[in-house]
Amino acid sequence: MPQPKPIPIVDLFAGPGGLGEGFSSVDDGKAFKIIVSAEMDAAAHKTLRLRSFYRILRRKGGEYLESYYRYCNGEAASPYNQSTSTEWEQAGKEAKQITLGTKDGNKVLDNILNEEGIGSEKPWVLIGGPPCQAYSLVGRARNKGKLDYRAEEDHRHFLYQEYLRIIQQYKPAVFVMENVKGILSSKINEQLIFHTILRDLADPDLAICKKSGVGYKIHSLVTSTVFDSSRNPEDIDVRDFIIRAEEYGIPQARHRVILLGIREDIDAKPGKLLKQEEMSFDKVTNDLPKLRSKLSKETDSAETWAKVVRQHLIELARDAARKKDYPKLAIELEKCAAKISSKLESGNLRKTKPENVKQPFPKLSWWYSDRHLKVWLNHETRGHMNSDLRRYVYAAAFAKENKRSPKGHEEFSLNGLAPAHANWETGNFSDRFRVQLKNSPSTTITSHISKDGHYFIHPDPLQCRSLTVREAARLQTFPDNYFFQGNRTQQFHQVGNAVPPLLARYIASIVKDILPE
Repeated sequence: MPQPKPIPIVDLFAGPGGLGEGFSSVDDGKAFKIIVSAEMDAAAHKTLRLRSFYRILRRKGGEYLESYYRYCNGEAASPYNQSTSTEWEQAGKEAKQITLGTKDGNKVLDNILNEEGIGSEKPWVLIGGPPCQAYSLVGRARNKGKLDYRAEEDHRHFLYQEYLRIIQQYKPAVFVMENVKGILSSKINEQLIFHTILRDLADPDLAICKKSGVGYKIHSLVTSTVFDSSRNPEDIDVRDFIIRAEEYGIPQARHRVILLGIREDIDAKPGKLLKQEEMSFDKVTNDLPKLRSKLSKETDSAETWAKVVRQHLIELARDAARKKDYPKLAIELEKCAAKISSKLESGNLRKTKPENVKQPFPKLSWWYSDRHLKVWLNHETRGHMNSDLRRYVYAAAFAKENKRSPKGHEEFSLNGLAPAHANWETGNFSDRFRVQLKNSPSTTITSHISKDGHYFIHPDPLQCRSLTVREAARLQTFPDNYFFQGNRTQQFHQVGNAVPPLLARYIASIVKDILPE
């Protein structure tokens, strides 16, 4: 009996491909196939193309993946060789560096969709998440500080209309749209933009052509809430569209709005995401090698780093011992000072694995691990200033002792911890330095991780550092063979902006059951 053809996927605003990875993994890659993924950022596009190449080789099977692994393992300068150059070109046709909303970008995308015969006659799925900077609470706070900022003139508020245009013109059977929680409260001209988005997505013909046509029912993936063109957005609780990733087996407290749109002529009652065992930071990172941070602003070496951190710990322990509220912390700081090692490395883009390396937490080993990798990819620390190392090691030791991250200037009162910040004691920066807790899901991995590591301090004070790209990728549930391209700042940015692929896989399984065989 012939196997059914995979359902076509179009991935817009794809970033490094988190949503697409989840869909592409269902039924060992047989259920869905990405025909085009569009991303404007050059570094994210390189990652996207490399991952497309991996999937193409995986579908071919046999020895085709050898060139990919040779590149990952540092045995070849290029991911393709003479025997896989055709597949590399094919990956370039799938992963496109396109700026949606521009005349040229839209033309490229439309040409691909028309060539592929995309339309309402055959089932296909649209996925993606328009850029969130205009909707996020941090982005909005930043915009308020700009004297000439006008929300109604910020084109980023309206990038969802490029997504809407594809829905209206090509009528996917299903769409999955993701964005930050802040989109629920974002306003333009005192009107909630999310209400407008719901109305437009429910009746895209009316939104674009001013004439009602084929519409969509927009489902929550976690509640029974459904919105369609007959309803008023004010009559529903829009918070029902929020998915709290940590409740569904993702090792991260990531809360995002995800909409599942189903064309009205398709008779389907989609399933819901199933609650799963909580995954902690430690459960998905404890197999990775311990690393030290680098020293910035001064000559770096393992010996110098150990000397600097040990001295910070000794001084902090003495100061803590003099304060009545810190006796246990003083003991913990002293223990850490005795254990600081100059034998730790700082990692590498390709960190060599020892033989017989232990596997990550068994429940998710099937998802993360790849026996063909001889290295850990993107597992390299960044440099920190001497003053920040003092804050990091203190904060990590505090969290180890108190099972929570220290907050505010009152819990950073030991000598040398207060940053030179005029507003430090106002309370507006109480979470400026945040430790990820070992036995809990991490906080949300955001693109801000590319700026500094203050919000993403590793829980082990003996490593005294912020997270690596690979650790952030583990928390985002990217498989270990997902190789992020660009410089380290660009890699962090990609990871922080992505949809967790494992969550996307669970959503894709629900979508698969909606569509006919």
